[in-house]
Amino acid sequence: MLNLIHYDQLTWPEVVDLPRDIPFILQLGDGYGLSDIAQAINEQKLCVLPTLPYGWAGSVAPVSETMLKRVIDAIFNGLRQQGFTNFWIVYSGSTILAADDVKQVTKGRSTANDPKPLFATQQRVILIPCGHTEQHGYHLPLSTDSVIIGAIADSTVEAIPDEAETLPTLPYGVSMYHDSFAGTLNLGGRVFEDFLLEVIDGLVARGADRFYLMSGHGGNGSFLHNVVKYAGDRHHHVFAATTFLHTSGHLGAPAIEHYRKSATGGMGHAGELETAYLLHLRPELCKMERVVDEPNFISTPNYYMDWIEGGALIMSAMWEDDTLTGAYGSGSLATAENGERWLKVAIEEKVAHVQEIHEQSGRRIQRRAEQLAQGLTPHSVLKKQTWR
Repeated sequence: MLNLIHYDQLTWPEVVDLPRDIPFILQLGDGYGLSDIAQAINEQKLCVLPTLPYGWAGSVAPVSETMLKRVIDAIFNGLRQQGFTNFWIVYSGSTILAADDVKQVTKGRSTANDPKPLFATQQRVILIPCGHTEQHGYHLPLSTDSVIIGAIADSTVEAIPDEAETLPTLPYGVSMYHDSFAGTLNLGGRVFEDFLLEVIDGLVARGADRFYLMSGHGGNGSFLHNVVKYAGDRHHHVFAATTFLHTSGHLGAPAIEHYRKSATGGMGHAGELETAYLLHLRPELCKMERVVDEPNFISTPNYYMDWIEGGALIMSAMWEDDTLTGAYGSGSLATAENGERWLKVAIEEKVAHVQEIHEQSGRRIQRRAEQLAQGLTPHSVLKKQTWR
């Protein structure tokens, strides 16, 4: 009988208990028959990784084969470091995309549930939701970040379909810690940045010029900032934006403070906020009987951990200094009711951000046209300065 284990639905203690030789399956796209895959590799117990939703030929946003191979290798490298040894790619194409220790199965797939093609025009901001597959304490699944940011992105598009469209949620990001807590994967900063830049390059070539890189995982933040800067440097007409995290801006921050039950430090990671979201969105994945509160991050006036990280200092510290369960915060105080409230506010905040990106784009395009019509450039203005 076929036994499927969905990796991203596990908690990190459950990953510890997986046999090291269990077959890991990475699907490039959805629509494959997992029973057919099991038969093809002669295994009846499979650990299924989150699908890589784009990047491969025929996907909504393909990249080069060289870049795709780097992404795939990075995904499996996190598993290699945990001692796993049995890796498989399932792909409808025939190109060999993986390292020697990764086996590849070529299978046809159904495209019935593929994402809609992107318009890729100035009329819509393309949302690029970036989650991750990482530990979230004893009580939340590895998919926590992806579930939350995916729900926010999809609902934003539903709210303003003429102003935004979205790529599928990318379930692989960057974690600078991964040794002490099983389950956490890591593309690495360079691979993550380069992959998203190639995605943007391809979409720009198709006519898109407005992007919003939405992060569901704090570790992605600084790298998404770099992607926005690099994209602007490569494509001067493009408008790309990002924020540190969802539910953290002009609407989200006040809503958090109004409804939260925990004190500062209760929302760092797998704490009250993320747990509330999961209790609302995927309660069947929450194991609240296992929750352990760890709100005692080593805080100083300019460095502390909460959902909206504070202080002037940016540091890199060992996670084990502050948590032995993998959680920063007070997950036990979370409620589904607050999760629903915060999700609604997060969507409103993202809608406002999309509209502001459109406003910035429109006003800047108009100013450039006016300056061009008047022959104004920095050099032309400089020539008129009398102090020269």
